Amino acid sequence: MRVFVIKGRALMALACAVIAAGMFWAVNHPAVVGASASTRQLPIYCVQRDQKMASLTFDAAWGNEDTQTLIDILGAYNVKATFFVVGDWVEKYPESVKALHDAGHEVMGHSNHHDHFNALSTDQIVADINACNDKIEAVTGVRPTLFRPPYGEYDDHVISAVRSMGIQPIQWDVDSLDWKDLSAGEITKRVTSKVQAGSICLFHNAAKHTPEALPGLIEDLIGQGYTLVPVSQLILQGDYTIDHTGRQCPA
Repeated sequence: MRVFVIKGRALMALACAVIAAGMFWAVNHPAVVGASASTRQLPIYCVQRDQKMASLTFDAAWGNEDTQTLIDILGAYNVKATFFVVGDWVEKYPESVKALHDAGHEVMGHSNHHDHFNALSTDQIVADINACNDKIEAVTGVRPTLFRPPYGEYDDHVISAVRSMGIQPIQWDVDSLDWKDLSAGEITKRVTSKVQAGSICLFHNAAKHTPEALPGLIEDLIGQGYTLVPVSQLILQGDYTIDHTGRQCPA
């Protein structure tokens, strides 16, 4: 009996040693511990660019007070932007959608009704995006190739569904927070201090002080040497990777 107890204790000690060794090895091999994280599906937040390029993007979901004013301001500086529009907005304001397209701006999808996509099935996501893109294409003659999730919400199945359609999901790395009714000066300072080569900046077409902020903001960025281009001209084509921050990088 005594011999059995000793052997049992020895086996327990050995098992503890093995577990401890395994924990030590795992802690010192974070790539293995985080292997599942490496498969997370991410949209593009920004792009690795050597040139000082950036994109101005505007989400259009509800109001339409300032769309033409934004078109006029961007036109005065010969800047082309990307507008992510909701299908319901396209139905209400087709003339504004056409005006954006005719002015040379990109008109891309932002969902059909601005629903929470995390709660939708893959089939529902695909149907929703197609419904929105059908409306945009009917007005502009061009089918969107980019998509911004409503509320900026997504999970793996949302991003996988979007990419399964041959569409690139786009987020942002610079948020103007114009929807909070920040002053024009605050918006300008916030954006111009955060922009880097390859940045994607978020604005809204019906935010209170965005039209007031936009001219000075554009002048500041151009003065810093930035070229402002639509998102489709900013993102990389061909082989690429997306790092853990959402930065699109050359493969």
